[in-house]
Amino acid sequence: MEFRVAEYADFQNVAQLHASSWQHAYKGIMRQSYLDDSVLEDKQLIWQTRLLNPPFSQHVLVAEDNSELVGFICLFGNHNVDFGTIIDNLHVTPQAQRRGVAKQLIVRAVEWAEKFYPDNGIFLEVLADNTNAIHFYESLGGNQVLKQRTESPCGKFLDEYLYTWKRPADLGEVCKIPVFNES
Repeated sequence: MEFRVAEYADFQNVAQLHASSWQHAYKGIMRQSYLDDSVLEDKQLIWQTRLLNPPFSQHVLVAEDNSELVGFICLFGNHNVDFGTIIDNLHVTPQAQRRGVAKQLIVRAVEWAEKFYPDNGIFLEVLADNTNAIHFYESLGGNQVLKQRTESPCGKFLDEYLYTWKRPADLGEVCKIPVFNES
């Protein structure tokens, strides 16, 4: 398994994984027409833009197994004055799940956050109906601090939770502990 900073040439593979992850995780949650017809195009535009001219506060890492993308994580440092750095995306292929890829991506990403934003927290938003992700983040010690309503890209209003960790190191340390039943 190799981990590296994403490059512009990765945008298509990252967009494809992001879209397929949403198609699987959000089936029955988001509008099916969006997942079938628009999600890939939306993700291609997002990742082409993000990787062409990344802001200084953005950090994207990819995980590859035999040169094939198996996961990625994207953070934006000091994104929110109250909660700190956001983990905006964390996606792993179904074949790579339960192999520790997500935790390894988190460990490497929070090392970056600890270096540049050590006194800020880490947070993420997760849809309330995404029970697998909720279970995973709670197993990593995430504290649910907020429930809010958000408009999804498909135009549907959905509930989401905000999970926090006080410092990047708090999340990084939890991920270094071997767990055999990772989501």
